Amino acid sequence: MTAVIEGLMALKRPCQVTLYLDSEYVRKGITEWIHGWKARGWRTAAKQPVKNADLWQKLDAVVSTSGHRIDWRWVKGHNGDPGNERADALANQGVEKALGR
Repeated sequence: MTAVIEGLMALKRPCQVTLYLDSEYVRKGITEWIHGWKARGWRTAAKQPVKNADLWQKLDAVVSTSGHRIDWRWVKGHNGDPGNERADALANQGVEKALGR
């Protein structure tokens, strides 16, 4: 979720974005579930607090105020999709760098 937030925030002007992600949690969360969470005061249908509410609120703010037109597309992770495999490799490199390895 943080990568999506940072990626969208890095864009300097409103853009048409096709965003590929391997997380149904993020895709469905921002396109389907968030409306109910907000209406229920950041509670799930089971009346439990929404996990990662701070990140969901930040993502919601970026999506609603940026002017971006976003097409949210899901791809199956770890299934040989070249773009997804490259994204995973870069993310792992970033973790290694952050940990000083």
